[in-house]
Amino acid sequence: MIFTYQRTVRFQDTDAAGVVYFANVLGICHEAYEESLADLGINLKDFFTNPTLAFPIVHSSLDFLRPMYCGDKLLISLSPQKIGDTKFEISYEITISEVIVAKAITRHVCIDVGTRIKQELPTQIINWLETNRREGESEERRKLREEIV
Repeated sequence: MIFTYQRTVRFQDTDAAGVVYFANVLGICHEAYEESLADLGINLKDFFTNPTLAFPIVHSSLDFLRPMYCGDKLLISLSPQKIGDTKFEISYEITISEVIVAKAITRHVCIDVGTRIKQELPTQIINWLETNRREGESEERRKLREEIV
């Protein structure tokens, strides 16, 4: 089942033109990622503070389809997908009133914090991937997502 996260655009998210600053969209996507981990019962403090494994972003992309303004109510849908034993990718779709306004992708690799060597994804992340995978996505939504990717 695809995870969804609701968020209101704040003034601090916008630039001098009054629209959401591009880098802040990735921050909003990361908030959704964190919330999806917490929703599955993963302790965020343990996950991000002094972990033995880390999941740095090694690639990201972002497509803007419509502007986002202060006060807009965003719905961020994320669907992660495993890509091999050490990597996963998260596809994000941001909508306002059911209109897609942006799409993003972040690709993460699992590494040992001390050695920086790639590691197999741990069970808690595999469970998170399985819980939030794309299978529940409708054919129509999949086509819309793939147009940009």
